[in-house]
Amino acid sequence: MNFNLPNKNRSLSLKKEIPTIYGVTINTLQGGIINLSLFKGKKILFVNVASKCGFTKQYKDLQKLNDTNKDSLVIIGVPCNQFGKQEPGDVSEIQSFCELNYGVTFLITEKVDVKGSNQHPLYAWLTCESLNGKRNSNVKWNFQKYIVNEKGELIDHYYSIISPLSKKITRHF
Repeated sequence: MNFNLPNKNRSLSLKKEIPTIYGVTINTLQGGIINLSLFKGKKILFVNVASKCGFTKQYKDLQKLNDTNKDSLVIIGVPCNQFGKQEPGDVSEIQSFCELNYGVTFLITEKVDVKGSNQHPLYAWLTCESLNGKRNSNVKWNFQKYIVNEKGELIDHYYSIISPLSKKITRHF
């Protein structure tokens, strides 16, 4: 019997290419483009944020996580007004709120939709297995977290109730 086992090199060349986040673009809060490929070699934590949410106090822990891991981690806050209209502010209001109340120094993007027919391409990538190569998910509420590894591949996501300083999250850094 001949089973025609593939040779080792051939099986490696057939390995599925894992999609990365680096082809996605999003703007800063002020309108400049964030080039995600600049963060190759670091993990990225994406969090949809809102200033009038019960989880808003997580800004403090996100800033602490940012300060503690700034050499290996980039945190990107993504304002969203889709959950209870809890991020109604304009650019200057969002920026002032984050700086004055929580001393936020990590990146904050433009306000976007994280679900629905106007879903931003970043969240399409984060939530769709056919784009991220890992799994499907739904954004349930403000302060849901998505972690991407140093190669731009999705690691996992965590719901709002999970603190940014939880071991479930910090074990990745």
